[in-house]
Amino acid sequence: MTRIRVSVVIHASPRRVWSAVEDIGSHVEWMQDAAAIRFTSSRHSGVGTTFECLTRVGPFRVTDEMVVTEWKPRRAMGIRHTGLVTGTGRFTLRRQLGRGTRFAWDERLVFPWWMGGPLGGAVGSLVLRRIWKHNLANLRRRVEATP
Repeated sequence: MTRIRVSVVIHASPRRVWSAVEDIGSHVEWMQDAAAIRFTSSRHSGVGTTFECLTRVGPFRVTDEMVVTEWKPRRAMGIRHTGLVTGTGRFTLRRQLGRGTRFAWDERLVFPWWMGGPLGGAVGSLVLRRIWKHNLANLRRRVEATP
């Protein structure tokens, strides 16, 4: 299992940060590796929501199947990856006194053998960490630009 964790301080309240991330469909606007999101459940928010995310990293494309497993407004969102790549992911929001909100993204992923298994996960974690740091910088700019 590969663990990837990135975080950023966003100069906004947890309420403003949550309003930017609770709309799962809009994640393609700040995640450079998310090409498209298609909901596979009638609900689009909350525990039990299911969706597919067409994910692209360089020349590689995979449809990541996910289900929301945790939904705590202004505090946390958890997902389980159920497709080719399996594992869990979690966004957490923590108020930073006088500084805004620390937004953390933590993933624990298992890559299939044809993606290199554990070795592919080790290499992939370096690439994904870099992409996700960029994603969080995009999210920070997006939230801080919103009044």
